[in-house]
Amino acid sequence: MNNTDKIREAKKRWLEKAENSSMKRTGIKFTTISDIEVQMLYTPDDLEGFDYMEKLGFPGEYPYTRGIHYNMYRGRLWTMRQFAGFGTPEDTNQRFKFLLKHGETGLSVAFDLPTLMGIDADDPMAEGEVGVCGVSVSSLADMEIVFKDIPLDQVSTSMTINAPAAMIWAMYLVTAEKQGVKFNQLRGTIQNDILKEYIAQKEWIYPPEPSIKLIVDTIRFAKDYVPQWNPISISGYHIREAGATAVQELAFTLADGFAYVEACINAGMGVDEFAPRLSFFFNSHLDFFEEIAKFRAARRIWARYMRERYGAKNPRSWMLRFHTQTAGCSLTAQQPENNIVRTAFEALAAVLGGTQSLHTNSMDETYALPTEKAAKIALRTQQIIAYEIGVANVIDPLGGSYYIESLTNKIEEEVEKYFRKIEAYSSNGSMLEGVIKGIEDGFFQREIAESAYRYQQELDRKERIIVGVNEFVEDEPVEIPILRIPPEVADKQKKRLAEVRATRNQAEVERALAELKKAAEEDQPLMPKILDCVRAYCTLGEMTATLKEVWGVYQEPLVF
Repeated sequence: MNNTDKIREAKKRWLEKAENSSMKRTGIKFTTISDIEVQMLYTPDDLEGFDYMEKLGFPGEYPYTRGIHYNMYRGRLWTMRQFAGFGTPEDTNQRFKFLLKHGETGLSVAFDLPTLMGIDADDPMAEGEVGVCGVSVSSLADMEIVFKDIPLDQVSTSMTINAPAAMIWAMYLVTAEKQGVKFNQLRGTIQNDILKEYIAQKEWIYPPEPSIKLIVDTIRFAKDYVPQWNPISISGYHIREAGATAVQELAFTLADGFAYVEACINAGMGVDEFAPRLSFFFNSHLDFFEEIAKFRAARRIWARYMRERYGAKNPRSWMLRFHTQTAGCSLTAQQPENNIVRTAFEALAAVLGGTQSLHTNSMDETYALPTEKAAKIALRTQQIIAYEIGVANVIDPLGGSYYIESLTNKIEEEVEKYFRKIEAYSSNGSMLEGVIKGIEDGFFQREIAESAYRYQQELDRKERIIVGVNEFVEDEPVEIPILRIPPEVADKQKKRLAEVRATRNQAEVERALAELKKAAEEDQPLMPKILDCVRAYCTLGEMTATLKEVWGVYQEPLVF
């Protein structure tokens, strides 16, 4: 009898004793949030045939399961970001300086809903939303104030913007230009991921095909002129926030990533010309071990596909680099101080999973944008993980765990099943075609809705417990301060916008917008034309409206 058989025999005897024991059952459902069954105990026989070099290897080497850098956090800690932006550009500028003063190492900009939808602060559709969920930016004048006295060659800036990402990025580039900073000195990321908008977040402007062309255009421009910039952050975060499981988040996000790779290759770019600057953005939820396994599986899957399917030769093209944000959907309005604890464990999972950048949510975000105190506590959470508890000293400390490796393998297996379903929408196995047709058919939306419904049923039956919500409930007043955005913010933004329109060169505005429209009609590169529009102080709404004249506006098909 070999060693594996001995273990199996002993495990069988132990299971019989455990199942027949007089211990009570809790009634909790023993599965991950992705509904993967979790055994009571994991032993070597759960990893029979496990090939260390194929599945794990070493950090900084293919397949990157254990991390993309040789020395990981011993060489450099993850970038600590706090998603910030509210009210006027002056408000946000002040918050950025506050966070930098208290040890933040990268800026992350939240924009309000009008900006996300590509409309100006004085548009009737913006009524009641100006500055509420992020900073209001309608023109270059606003962007200049957001980064006033912040040297852009010395910070890394992440901007969560999608449909109008090219315009907002152009405003940032021109702001740097006015500071005397060259494009090739800039470091940062624009989210710029429109596919996940159709799947989950629903903040689109144009139909998929022209939207993807615009993204390809920004990727090409970054490759040629802004080489330290990540021109896209392929985002699973919002897919997860919409109700997806960890498996769905990973499968749908990586499928979107492969779709962008195929779009760039179809546009004539070599895969190794652009792939090293692609980045990802994941959610870190409360199922601690599943999240760690998800991040490890993500690197392994991406590396394999980039090398074997897309023929990338540069190892940097195989590396999946990602930012993580703790799960907003896991935060509760009830007993909001509990959110500090939830965020700490989610952040720890991201670190143990090998993230390159991390945002920790604040305890008050179910009510409003964070107060300064709440944001500081969230930042201190990262700093305690980094400097006090020792987890940054060892790379992938859970690597080799029977449970973690088994769960990583299982997640990879389930992700592959989703890939086959997505490819089935394509006539030739193209992930790009499969994703677009899957969106049009409502495949992703249905899958997410079904998972969200199942999860809610589990909560209702108390198969899963949320402290303070469906168990340990207390009727107590909320005693934390709430950040409120006064109506004067909208008035101030409208006034500044009026001043911009009154003082700019209108002939230059009209010329720049006409050139932008012509370039869109003739399928020419758009980033140079968008930059000219920004330099002329064309507004965000004017630029997006110009492209609407050529491309139209997307209407989501009825799914349910």
